[in-house]
Amino acid sequence: MKTTAGNHGEVVKGRGSPINPEGRFEKWGRESADDGWFQEPGDGPNKPKTVVAIEHAKSVISRHDSPDVGFMQSINPYRGCEHACTYCISGDTLILMGNGRTLPMSEIKTGDEIYGSRFDGKYRRYTKARVLAHWSSIKPAYRISLEDGTGLIASGDHRFLTERGWKHVTGAEQGPEQRPFLTPNDKLMGTGGFAEGPGENDEYRRGYLCGMVRGDGHLKLGLATHEFQFLAASGRRHEMDAIRAQSLGRAGAIRRLVAWPTAATGDWFKGFLAGIFDAEGSFSQAALRISNTDAEIILWTRRCMDALGFAFALEHVPFTDRKRMDVVRLKGGLREHLRFFHTVRPAITRKLDLEGQAINSDAKLRVVGVEPLGKAMRLYDITTTTEDFIANGVVSHNCFARPSHAYLGLSPGIDFETRLSAKTNAAEKLREEFAKPGYRCEPLTIGVNTDAYQPIEREYRITRSILELCHELDHPISLITKSALIERDIDLLAPMSKKNLVSATLSVTTLENAISMKMEPRTSAPARRLKAIERLSAAGIPVNVNVAPVIPFLTDSELEPILEAAANAGAISAGYVLMRLPWEVKDIFRAWLEAHFPLKAAHVMSRVHQMRGGRDNDPNFGTRMVGQGLFADLLRQRFHKAVKRFGLDQRENMFDLDTSLFRPPSLHGQQKLF
Repeated sequence: MKTTAGNHGEVVKGRGSPINPEGRFEKWGRESADDGWFQEPGDGPNKPKTVVAIEHAKSVISRHDSPDVGFMQSINPYRGCEHACTYCISGDTLILMGNGRTLPMSEIKTGDEIYGSRFDGKYRRYTKARVLAHWSSIKPAYRISLEDGTGLIASGDHRFLTERGWKHVTGAEQGPEQRPFLTPNDKLMGTGGFAEGPGENDEYRRGYLCGMVRGDGHLKLGLATHEFQFLAASGRRHEMDAIRAQSLGRAGAIRRLVAWPTAATGDWFKGFLAGIFDAEGSFSQAALRISNTDAEIILWTRRCMDALGFAFALEHVPFTDRKRMDVVRLKGGLREHLRFFHTVRPAITRKLDLEGQAINSDAKLRVVGVEPLGKAMRLYDITTTTEDFIANGVVSHNCFARPSHAYLGLSPGIDFETRLSAKTNAAEKLREEFAKPGYRCEPLTIGVNTDAYQPIEREYRITRSILELCHELDHPISLITKSALIERDIDLLAPMSKKNLVSATLSVTTLENAISMKMEPRTSAPARRLKAIERLSAAGIPVNVNVAPVIPFLTDSELEPILEAAANAGAISAGYVLMRLPWEVKDIFRAWLEAHFPLKAAHVMSRVHQMRGGRDNDPNFGTRMVGQGLFADLLRQRFHKAVKRFGLDQRENMFDLDTSLFRPPSLHGQQKLF
């Protein structure tokens, strides 16, 4: 149920968002814990209360490929957070839809089913995904040419999957290091460019009709017909209806339409293959076959295949009680299977199911060249449930916590802060994941989407149970939080740190209590977070400070003071994130600005637009965390100089955790012999 308490025209006391807008898809009191605040008088019972739903998760590890986050896998014990903190390709690029057909990128809509990919520990495989968002921007464009002739137009920030991992189109610098980018030695993953579909003309329709009727399919013409019951229902058999044309003239017209042509065209070939496949074809276990007992139908099927350049094998299936079955099997693997479906376009799309098929192929997809087009173009991108999609036959990456609440049918506003869910079986499911034979040990980041140490953790202790499991198995972990509650677990973290199994990141947005109380009303006070950094560091736990988010005209002037204070408290590395305003968040932030800083609101948003290419948000990898333009460059330079000045430059050593000590658990109590 959606939270409805509170007047949307006023600030909700003790909460970050002043509004509770519609989601895209459609007993509260302070605890007696030392968070650095004093309880204010007047905290009444009529304000929105936190409601926690118990969620029994089916799986808990989320895997990532983003170059902006720096980790491979993460776990989020909770959905929602009480803390109350408030890439692009050409539009005509064909996207592989969930029904096996293609659609230009510019025509994709939110909610569409498409194909993305998943990694099973050994192979990357096709899987169906949903489009969560779709947008466009105007950017300088580049042409990527591949060995097989596949062409792609994308921005320099866009990323494609290669045999060596995800790589940007160009190597624009990001901070002190060069990001990975496409070179002539790279081979992209996929099948290569999608084939052009058939012309919707009379020749194609005649060919299709011929294939369907001769293959014993169903006929639908603009001729008068009579419907009748062909078979009555009995036992397991359903009732079957049929149609017929009783007029001899009409029947003759049908015969002429489906007659074998004396001079077939390319469109007729495509239509015939589409019709015969719908009537007699199959696609299963990565094999595409067309079967029939009529030698003439098989002969025409072979002629059409030859004419369209498809390689095939002819197989014979003998029967003792009926005529021999001939089978035309398409050769060439998934690359040719997709070319067949896109070239002839069968009407029965359910026959094409790529779920679980490996993306590896022998297609010649080495990069031949990447050249600027010398102009800016309107380019498009999408967000999907798999974080990628298939663009013109190659795997392409797409472009975190309030927006995720909208996927649950809840508001990313006050609902995000009050309608929470707790994954109480997270440690149990994590043990199952760790025990799988194919599990590969990588540092596990805890608290990425929502804070793992938000107030309800004191009661549910889910984060604690995950840490106990990782401590038991010597599994490396990284923690991200804004809460001093992390101090509770020093007894687990300190011994893990001695084995190089843990790192901790504390986010510090501001040192000003007045701003923090409005922006992050239910998390630890700034001074309390610095004290937590000091106590963690004293226990031998390496601490990274994250200045996030940096808000122009509001907190950007505090960048150096925050870094200096964190260094004095014992932090050894640092990072920063420019404020991001995804679709669900932008209106919430504007309302928050107008409520708390009305005189600065216009200035803040003006500077945001200057650092985000004229928009509220930049979703592109490489720039979405740090921005672009003059002011973003100045902020970046200030950060790097401050990091060196205060000795916060040990980031690489801090996150290089030991994965060799991990001991997989046994789910059945059986211990290993060695």
